[in-house]
Amino acid sequence: MQGEIDSVRMREALQLAQNGVGTTSPNPPVGAVIYSGEQRIGEGYHEKAGEAHAERRAIQDAVRRGNGELLRGATLYVTLEPCSSHGKTPPCTDAILEAGIERVVYGMQDPDKRHRGRARSLLESKGVRVCTGVEEAACSGFLRPWVHSVKTGLPWVTAKVACTLDGRLTRRNERWISCAESLKLAHELRLQSDAILVGGATVRADNPALTIRTPLRKIPLCKQQPWRVVLTRDRTSLPADIKLFTDEFSSRTLVYERVESLSAVLRELHERYDVVRLMLECGGNLLRQFLEQGLVNEWVQDMSPIISGGPCSFLPGDFLPRELRLNEVTVRQVGRNYILRGLVDP
Repeated sequence: MQGEIDSVRMREALQLAQNGVGTTSPNPPVGAVIYSGEQRIGEGYHEKAGEAHAERRAIQDAVRRGNGELLRGATLYVTLEPCSSHGKTPPCTDAILEAGIERVVYGMQDPDKRHRGRARSLLESKGVRVCTGVEEAACSGFLRPWVHSVKTGLPWVTAKVACTLDGRLTRRNERWISCAESLKLAHELRLQSDAILVGGATVRADNPALTIRTPLRKIPLCKQQPWRVVLTRDRTSLPADIKLFTDEFSSRTLVYERVESLSAVLRELHERYDVVRLMLECGGNLLRQFLEQGLVNEWVQDMSPIISGGPCSFLPGDFLPRELRLNEVTVRQVGRNYILRGLVDP
């Protein structure tokens, strides 16, 4: 019975964590709820790096609601092991102990070996009961991009492609392959991302803005526009009047010339610009390079039920060095289009 209750409440914490996707990097999006008996007395999620973590926000929320006295003896549910060391904010384990919380339930351990399991040993040494691994598969799946960045030092790369049924990027008399509804999904992906990467050819041909405009949900006030990353042989080949250089977000544009190592670019984006999730909206030649080098983690394909026979394929050229397979594949209809999404086998 207690296990079922814990699972339900952990799923509530996971739902809260969704609110932080796209705004917390380089930190993970985490959610927390606090229960005193059957009463939900506080909740919170991590909103932005440098600000309070989910556990502290949930404790603050309980106090704000007038439930401060109920914290003593309460149970905290949090999707990730609480932090136990000083960073930009004090450790959450301190806040838990100060509040008098009696039991802590978390979904998954911190993947960083320096911290993994420390919270449990610290809290238990102070008499707090700890339960781990509740809804672990759901929590680890949700945090997969962040875990990947911690373990590899590279961003999680999502390749997004819009094409016709015959794999073409163009139509005879229409600009858009995406429909209005699937365009909103594309902007939702941008909202979840810290950076969007394209090649110089895409910039010269389309003059894209690469900004978040019409996502499925309201854009959080703390969300910055993603970094706009351009890979090109020669920066001077990019017109000076393109949107990426002239709009109000021009300071968010990064240009890399004569790139010899894609992984080196990704590593710099992660280390210097806190990019945990990167979205590819590039043309087929650059997309092929990412695929050939095993740098794509997730695939999102927006397919229009049209056969155009156009000249441009989304993946030109011969066979890849090896076939890549998707797992955890979903297909759903969005407007008139179909969205195929899956994880690329490493």
